[in-house]
Amino acid sequence: MKKILLSIALVLLICTQSLAESSVWKIQKNNSVMYLGGTFHLLRPSDFPLPPEFEKAYKAADLLVFETDPGKLNDASAQQKLMSQAMYNDGSTIDKHLSAKTYRLLNEYCTANGISLENLKHFKPSVVAITLAAIELTKFGVAQEGVDTFFYKLAVKDKKAIEGFETMDEQIQFIVGMGQGNEDAYITYTLKDLKSIQQDYETMVAAWKKGDAKKLDDLFVAEIKTKMPKLYKELLTDRNENWLPLIEAYHKTPEKEFILVGAGHLVGSEGIVEILRRKGYTVEKLL
Repeated sequence: MKKILLSIALVLLICTQSLAESSVWKIQKNNSVMYLGGTFHLLRPSDFPLPPEFEKAYKAADLLVFETDPGKLNDASAQQKLMSQAMYNDGSTIDKHLSAKTYRLLNEYCTANGISLENLKHFKPSVVAITLAAIELTKFGVAQEGVDTFFYKLAVKDKKAIEGFETMDEQIQFIVGMGQGNEDAYITYTLKDLKSIQQDYETMVAAWKKGDAKKLDDLFVAEIKTKMPKLYKELLTDRNENWLPLIEAYHKTPEKEFILVGAGHLVGSEGIVEILRRKGYTVEKLL
């Protein structure tokens, strides 16, 4: 699905106290301050420099918190573990987990785009879908570096502390498990979205840069919530619930944190921003 395969490009709730737009919030309670930034995980070189509020929050922060520590996830051992879990270990192939119609559509797409389905057949649907999206994204200049990677590298250079909400193993399980039990719908939806991936990507990046929460909500959260509610729960709301106690614990420390997560986690009534407001935190856009 494009919204997931684009690394979950995301959405930030508009702050009613300000007419200006931003993708970063300043969170305050009892004189404690942290920053919450919605990220776009994959960007083009032309999308840099990033909106200035990101740099402002980074400079003010003592600690950067990501969904998971990017350094650990990109480690060779993690990549080996991801590869081993991304493939079926029972000897089966993807065609055994899809209907004949969906497999035919997948085969037709791969043939039309010069992609060897034979090389992908041992991988689980989530990995096949991510691979197909990555191939399409590279055609119009999307690189593997996004907001998270940019600030991870900067934090390493500046010797700032780095932590993650999820362990490497949790991230791997999440990646390989997407669409599990609903493989047919997952691949069908992916093939449909790949047809308009460039236009959708450009629309989402533009909305993210402007802080256009409504458009981002329409493009990402509302659609996935309606069409794939199980994945919406696993991808967003369950993880938000897991992260909230950690966010509140960070708020009790003397350090200033800059928390960087896919902005789909921040939007709407079930998003982290609105939940923090309901819990009594003062939330304002960083300008």
